[in-house]
Amino acid sequence: MELTPQLLQLATQALDLVLDFKRPADAELSAFFRDHKKLGPHDRAFVAEAVFGVLRRYRYLSVVVPAANPRTLVIAWMIKARGMSGAVLEQFAKPELIDHIRNAKTDDLVLGIAADLPDWVIEKLQLSMSDTDILALGRALQLQAPLDVRVNTIKANREAVLAQLLAEGMAVEATPYSPWGIRFKEHPAINRHPLFVNGSLEVQDEGSQLLALLVGARRGEMVCDFCAGAGGKTLAIGAMMASSGRLYAFDVAEKRLVKMKPRLARSGLSNVMPQLLSSENDTRVKRLAGKLDRVLVDAPCSGLGTVRRNPDLKFRQSPESVAELTQKQTAILRSAAKLLKPGGRLVYATCSLLTEENEAVVETLLAEGKFTLLPVNEVLAQSKINLDTGPMLKMSPLIHGTDGFFAAVLVKTAD
Repeated sequence: MELTPQLLQLATQALDLVLDFKRPADAELSAFFRDHKKLGPHDRAFVAEAVFGVLRRYRYLSVVVPAANPRTLVIAWMIKARGMSGAVLEQFAKPELIDHIRNAKTDDLVLGIAADLPDWVIEKLQLSMSDTDILALGRALQLQAPLDVRVNTIKANREAVLAQLLAEGMAVEATPYSPWGIRFKEHPAINRHPLFVNGSLEVQDEGSQLLALLVGARRGEMVCDFCAGAGGKTLAIGAMMASSGRLYAFDVAEKRLVKMKPRLARSGLSNVMPQLLSSENDTRVKRLAGKLDRVLVDAPCSGLGTVRRNPDLKFRQSPESVAELTQKQTAILRSAAKLLKPGGRLVYATCSLLTEENEAVVETLLAEGKFTLLPVNEVLAQSKINLDTGPMLKMSPLIHGTDGFFAAVLVKTAD
């Protein structure tokens, strides 16, 4: 695609809106495109790629430019990440700037800049990881995430869908761990595909699909997705239940539950009951105390495991926001735990990479003596899934090609 002064200016303007890190980058970008309705699909794609490309390498690009501003950062991204030649860029940038970026010394960068993660994140990861592993993880988080979809077993099976997509010339493969997953090597507009429109496919990262598998819901049971959001995992659990029994989808945000409606309509499920809660202590929760077979708590978290998709999250979180989240996670988990009958299964999950949001929260509940840990590797082995990350699930973009996910499975032993 030919770069023009206008296109460079648009990318610069869009990046400028995003760099205060007040709102999610994708929301800022959507608003920007609404204000620039005449932009064609190729121009939009370039602007989005430039904005997210800079965010992925923001700390690194900020040290290779003489002064970090939206325009110099976009130019540095084009040289360092896109490999654009100086000859092409000379009509848009001064030769001195191009030379400065090209000749910037980047051999001995500190870990935070090389991994492109905030220093506070590096310090937290160093409690459980070596610097070499942190650097490798940081580099994996800088890559674009693949497009994963889940085949809705109510409507289709994976082999047939794979065969159809391959016959249509799409570059796809079965995901290595999830029995329902398909991975696209590119990013087609899948939301227009007939299999998506008729509810046979749902966009869902493979790691997220495995959470439904850990819940292990069966036909006829009473189950709750306690932080259902837009319902990706709810729909996967509902399919496991073959649309029988009762599946409560709780959330405190009406906007998220509204997003679930069209997905639920496409899915063909009839056992899902979306319910808006005022808080984790809502009377609806109290009414169901001690009655449920299984509960999933995919807790609100820092989201640091999803940085491939949301690179701005690195800069929108802080040690203070994580401390607040861990308090919220503990309160939500305690409340959700009350829903279970003795012998019931509680799955706690986050898309965080931090021990304090993960193992530490689980250990707090275990210390209260009403739950025991069911090793995740045993649960996965029973489902013939060749994945062993120990007694708790720890998925990593570096090792598994998924977003960063954590999960623990707990069994209620006493009221």
